[in-house]
Amino acid sequence: MGRRPVPWKTGPGVAVLASNISVTRRPRLLLGLAGSSCALAIALSAVGRAQTPSPFAPLPLHVESPPDNLSTPEKIALGKLLFWDPILSGGQDVACATCHHPEHGYTDGRPLPIGVGGVGIGPKRTAAGATRLVKRNSPTILNVAFNGLLDASGPFDPTQAPMFWDSRVRGLEAQVLAPIESLEEMRGDHVGDGGGVAAAVARVAGVQQYRELFERAFGAPDAVTALNMSRAIAAFERSLVTTDSRFDRYLRGDKSALTPSEIFGMEAFDKQGCTLCHSGPMLSDYQVHVLGVPDNPAIGARDPGAEQRFAFRTPSLRNLAVTAPYMHGGTFDHVDTVVASFYRRPGNARGVDPLLQRVAVESNSQDITAFLATLNGTFERSIPRRVPSGLPPGGR
Repeated sequence: MGRRPVPWKTGPGVAVLASNISVTRRPRLLLGLAGSSCALAIALSAVGRAQTPSPFAPLPLHVESPPDNLSTPEKIALGKLLFWDPILSGGQDVACATCHHPEHGYTDGRPLPIGVGGVGIGPKRTAAGATRLVKRNSPTILNVAFNGLLDASGPFDPTQAPMFWDSRVRGLEAQVLAPIESLEEMRGDHVGDGGGVAAAVARVAGVQQYRELFERAFGAPDAVTALNMSRAIAAFERSLVTTDSRFDRYLRGDKSALTPSEIFGMEAFDKQGCTLCHSGPMLSDYQVHVLGVPDNPAIGARDPGAEQRFAFRTPSLRNLAVTAPYMHGGTFDHVDTVVASFYRRPGNARGVDPLLQRVAVESNSQDITAFLATLNGTFERSIPRRVPSGLPPGGR
């Protein structure tokens, strides 16, 4: 007498027909024990998977500020004007926005920035009177409020947030002053080394509207100082967040936010080893790694990176659609090219991080690229019609 096939569920949505199993009376006890052991193993495996923390997390809906620089509308408004005002540069021709422009996702869309002496915005900017390129690609300041955030539910100290490709500066307030002191970026030859910030503060203090805005933002007269200038710009930059990406909506419970292929790409991103470095709310471990990525030949010399070992900080993968080109030298123009570069990255050559030996994306590169597109969000793009100095907003 033929036996009826028995469906045997082995996983979500997967069933195997046990049509060839023949059971007699004598081994029934053994079969029962074996079935119980199998069921226990499956249950324990499921518990283990449930307890494994996800490598992904949505961006917080609240931005953490340092206790001594709580954000206010007045600080943000002042910081935005300073951000766009070329008065901060030695030649009064370069603003923070020159290299961090909303048209290019708050980058400049160039492999390497042109600072002092350049003319124009974005990829069309020309060297003109500039004699020096800035040596590294301009990173976006979108979501810079969350730099260093590894766990959205854990403690976060914004004063210790790593900044720049080599993490040489901690905290946004310290970071915003560094380009003003940089010879290539904003200071130029107009003042000596170490005098860029002091000269910028003096110029800002000479503008009556700025004196009034600083007093309003900080509640005291004579408030135009380097510290308050850094606090205002940092407050503005912390307001530039993209918490509404489809990825974030999916992680917050909207399961219709991603397509099945994008979900597959997200799972492949994890399984193929990408989350060894790109995890957490910002898709970054905020560590420096040696990847063997080529330097930009335009700088004319090797870039030693962090710790003089050619290491660079793991970049966030958010908003890639508007922040090309990529990597520290801006040597990759397309997301899929970056993904493809990790096909066979040698994890044992010339000090390259051995973690790369555990990354393999050959069969899933298109799916992973599709997933990365879900990390794009909307952001504030407005440009002031004028700034208190009367100079062109964003520089020349």
